[in-house]
Amino acid sequence: MEVIAAMLAGGHPNSLGRTDEVVGLVVADRSRLQELVECYRSGDPVVRMRTSSALKRVEAAHHAWLVPLLDELIDDVGTLDQPSARWTLAELFLRLGADMTAGQRDRATALLKRNLEQQTDWIVLIRTMDTLFQWSDGDPGLRTWLQPHLRRLAKDTRRSVARRAQEFAAVDTP
Repeated sequence: MEVIAAMLAGGHPNSLGRTDEVVGLVVADRSRLQELVECYRSGDPVVRMRTSSALKRVEAAHHAWLVPLLDELIDDVGTLDQPSARWTLAELFLRLGADMTAGQRDRATALLKRNLEQQTDWIVLIRTMDTLFQWSDGDPGLRTWLQPHLRRLAKDTRRSVARRAQEFAAVDTP
């Protein structure tokens, strides 16, 4: 049985390498899901990036499988200083939000708020805005917190970031 971390290593850093093959293995054998998640502990940023890609695909195939991993994703993977991990978590949190406990939702929200305050990667910012904005629907406190950050990001020099922030900020503007 081939080790997942080894399957995700090597090749061109911008390619998916054998990610699809890894997804197939995990989908066929749920017991390998934890092995995939543990690849976030790799010292190789390419392995961690491909882990993110694989995990999103596994979630799409078997959403419920990730619910028991929420604490690990929030508390462990959430500490990684790698953009691909941060934007993947923002996407997964949005998909898994309804399955979170109140405590998990609070910790995930705190993590996403830090992303919006401290991160500069454009994809991290966009994915984080997406999740927080959707979560702020029906949460006036979160919406109030989010608005000044949207106004700040609406002036970002990167058109994609500015445009997305403007779209969200416009929702609350009379």
